[in-house]
Amino acid sequence: MSHQALHLVCPHCDAVNRLPPDRLSAGPKCGQCHGALFSGQPLPLDEARFARHLGRSDLPLLVDFWAPWCGPCRMMTPAFESAAARLEPGLRLVKVNTEEAQTLSARLGIRSIPTLILFRGGAEIARQAGAMDAGGIVAWARQWI
Repeated sequence: MSHQALHLVCPHCDAVNRLPPDRLSAGPKCGQCHGALFSGQPLPLDEARFARHLGRSDLPLLVDFWAPWCGPCRMMTPAFESAAARLEPGLRLVKVNTEEAQTLSARLGIRSIPTLILFRGGAEIARQAGAMDAGGIVAWARQWI
């Protein structure tokens, strides 16, 4: 990451915030709603919010595409939550329900779930299908960022 300010989308109000990279770990708050910019928890996003976070944030975005009926997806939920606590604030972890975001899932070619996709600069840089434990998620993400 460069030394110029990063753009971060607030997980609460979706406002775009500018933040120096050296302040990422300092518990930054949104300039609009004053909510914490990082919670250490995955952020559930619908299609519209996903587009905003993907297009307006300078942080890499690690997305868990899942569905509520999927057993492996439900089993991986605690691991993804643990990975969020370990990987933020270097990247944002989000969850997209494929049942509610069918157009997005089709556009991205999600054929099996759970599927993790890592985006940087709005572009997909890595994809992994299948459930993983927290250590596997963290190691997989770190090899790409």
